[in-house]
Amino acid sequence: MQLHGWEIALLIVSGAFALVAIACIVLILKAGRTVDQATRTLRDVADATGPILGNINGTIENVNTSLGQAQVSLDNVNLQLARLDTITDHVQHVTANVANLSTVVGAAAASPLVKVAAFTYGVRSAAAKRRRGDEEAEVRAELKQRRRSRRSAK
Repeated sequence: MQLHGWEIALLIVSGAFALVAIACIVLILKAGRTVDQATRTLRDVADATGPILGNINGTIENVNTSLGQAQVSLDNVNLQLARLDTITDHVQHVTANVANLSTVVGAAAASPLVKVAAFTYGVRSAAAKRRRGDEEAEVRAELKQRRRSRRSAK
């Protein structure tokens, strides 16, 4: 049996086609294994992501708690600053009163008219001190109320 040229060419083409088909099958199998491995990797990442997100939520809650404590501390500092302002105002008034008193004493010794002025100044000072005492009592009451409200809020 003798093969013609076109039959030989047909055998070569069919052999080449078989080799190409086998190569494609090998490539498809390797691609399938790669896809399986990628799927396993993605599943592992998804399994590990849940606990990480849980830890992040816990950390955020701790930060929020710390921020709340810092706010309470700042409130206490502001309260102390308000008290310091009140004390500073009182010291300023006392200093002014002492300066006025020394002036009045010097002038009182010089003239009876000044003595009358000193007396009226003394009366005014006493009235002002009484008013300041009332204001101080109001401030103290307000501070006590704030402390009580904070304690009851905790």
